[in-house]
Amino acid sequence: MTIKALGDPFSAKTDLRHGAGCGCKGCTAEAAAAVPATTEAMVERAVESALVRSVFGHSDVSRRSFMGMVGGGAVAAALASVLPLDKAKAAVLETLGTPEKTDLNIGFVAITCATPIIMAEPMGFYSRYGLNVEVIKTAGWAVARDKSLSGEYDASHMLTPMPLAMTMGAGSTAQPFIMPAVENINGQAIVLANQHLDKRDPQQWKGMTFGVPFEYSMHNFLLRYYVAEHGLDPDQDIQIRVVPPPDMVANLRAGNLDGFLSPDPFNQRAVWEGLGFIHLLTKDIWEGHPCCAFAASARFATEMPNTYGALLRAIIDATQYASDPAHRTEIAEAIAPTNYLNQPVPVIEQVLTGTFADGLGNVRQEPNRIDFDPFPWQSMGVWILTQMKRWGYVDGDIDYRSIAEQVYLASDARTVMRELGYDAPAEGYRTHEIMGKVFDPADPAGYLSSFQIGRGA
Repeated sequence: MTIKALGDPFSAKTDLRHGAGCGCKGCTAEAAAAVPATTEAMVERAVESALVRSVFGHSDVSRRSFMGMVGGGAVAAALASVLPLDKAKAAVLETLGTPEKTDLNIGFVAITCATPIIMAEPMGFYSRYGLNVEVIKTAGWAVARDKSLSGEYDASHMLTPMPLAMTMGAGSTAQPFIMPAVENINGQAIVLANQHLDKRDPQQWKGMTFGVPFEYSMHNFLLRYYVAEHGLDPDQDIQIRVVPPPDMVANLRAGNLDGFLSPDPFNQRAVWEGLGFIHLLTKDIWEGHPCCAFAASARFATEMPNTYGALLRAIIDATQYASDPAHRTEIAEAIAPTNYLNQPVPVIEQVLTGTFADGLGNVRQEPNRIDFDPFPWQSMGVWILTQMKRWGYVDGDIDYRSIAEQVYLASDARTVMRELGYDAPAEGYRTHEIMGKVFDPADPAGYLSSFQIGRGA
């Protein structure tokens, strides 16, 4: 989990370590209001924080104790005598550059995974970075893909497998796309219709029909992984249909689907309407798995680097703001209206806060049901590519690492995160555990060959 660090570094009362779920005094609406509101002020605060951290490291206790004894003003003056802070701040600001284009069209599909992209408009994150963004509700992922390929959208909310597939020409014409930021982690669920209350064992699902929002989606790959680990072949033992997220609940009501692995709020909406129950949260398949992301064409980033940089800053800033549980109720109200999610606020709140009815008579407390972390781990991209290969979505030899690094721009995310005062991983690769099985990104071919059920090898 990343850590928010935009509090006053010279204050003995401010804990710079506050972040998602920490519960400290910094995670309050009052503290959030104290975060700098302008780009310039944020950059200045980030420079100050970086300098203070260089002295105290990550020992926030030592920093606060010292500030209390000596006084923050005295410390700031002493540091300024050694390093001219004003010049350092100005140097960083100069690197931001003026956006080449300020009026942008950004597509989104109306799901809670798009929270940072959506909220950044009504809550002012785009305007903070000098951009006038129209966020455009999009019917489904094929439309988002096609409008992105045509240039009608400058950037778009996408499923994390999509820019990989688009770059490789899987399911569409090949065009290099980049994914410099993840939107959400976790945030999905497997829902079953109420008539299947007695079928909690996936081995009982033979012959059932499930919906997923797109072929190139984590939903598709996680559902396939889950049933295959229970001995079912997802291409033979069950039927998987692509259904736009807004149509999931209606198809469940009509009996066209026995269940679905869908983004929220539609999992919770099925419970809200008394049509289904939450069988499993996807975090219980893979804790911290990526789902949706911010993506754009490589051409957009190359031809308009300042616009791209401003947009990435806005998205990462909004994503980090959403990562704080103290902001979730406010965000639910901002994204609920008709032009955004068009859902009852209580439904969105249940998803974002993790306090929810599961349709089985329980009110569950799962604070990390959905979370927001912008860092695009390239190892996650490698895992996705293994599943695309496993299920026959791509053929031939795959240079897993090269493609993941071309698309998942960890270095861009790292630079911006640190610039804005957030911690960021030093590397783009790590191991991941999915249903108790460790994935080592250094050996994707070996991982792929370890599965008994699959189409490709």
